[in-house]
Order: sequence, then C-alpha cells, then structure tokens
Amino acid sequence: MKQNELKPSPGAKHKRKRIGRGDGSGHGTYSCRGLKGQKARAGGGVALRFEGGQTPLVKRLPGKRGFTNIFKTEYAIVNLEQLRIFEQGVEITPQKLVETGLVSSLEKPVKILGDGELQRPLVVKANKFSKTAKSKIEAAGGRAEEI
Repeated sequence: MKQNELKPSPGAKHKRKRIGRGDGSGHGTYSCRGLKGQKARAGGGVALRFEGGQTPLVKRLPGKRGFTNIFKTEYAIVNLEQLRIFEQGVEITPQKLVETGLVSSLEKPVKILGDGELQRPLVVKANKFSKTAKSKIEAAGGRAEEI
C-alpha cells in the first residue's frame, strides 16, 4: 500500500450542504430556515434557558442559586464551657480532645470558641481561637497557643 492509495472508508466523508444557491439546488430561497420569524433571522432564536415566558427553573429553586466556596476551611468546634472537664494546669491538645470525645476526629482543624466561662487556668493548644475565647483563657490565668 502506498501513501497515494490511502482513502477514507466508503460513507465516512459527506458532501457539504450548500444552501442559498438557487431554487434548483433544493436548498435555495429560504436556505432551510422555513418562512419568516425569529428563527429565520440572523442571530435569532431563544436562549437555551428560556422557558417560553414561564418562571425559569433557576428562579423556582432559590436554594440552588449563589455559589459554594470550595476553599472554605471547615473546623471542628469546641466551646470553652466544654473544657470544664479538664483539671487545672492540664495541657489540652487536639489529640486530648479526641480522646475525651469532644472532637470526633483530627481530619478537621480544631477551633476554640468563647461560649461559656472558664474558672481554672488551662494551657490550650488548637489550630484557631476566637478573640473572646483567647481573652477568656488568658483572663483565667491560662495560655492559648496556636498550632
């Protein structure tokens, strides 16, 4: 077989439809667009999302609008009032929080929030602290250390 003998399989190539080339061509006058109307005009037609004037799907499902931030960090949250179970001067780490059951796993970073009061000084190590949590821990005589 030579390069000049290569050709496509029968039926693989189709002749281009030449429209608007006279009535004898079978595609003349209206060029396969039918008679007058929106779809016969240049640039005519409706958007894919158009539903004939009824309320569009995107407006009927308001919960599906907007967007979701894919870079958002999800935290395992622990409130100060939950730290009451620890003794005075104990160093609280994320591993210790998992052992006590306050956090289910270490897949998410731990964030300490300032809900509740802290009576004893504790050394708390976590990935993040809220401002109120940090100030309440230090007011009780403890330390808040970010990992």
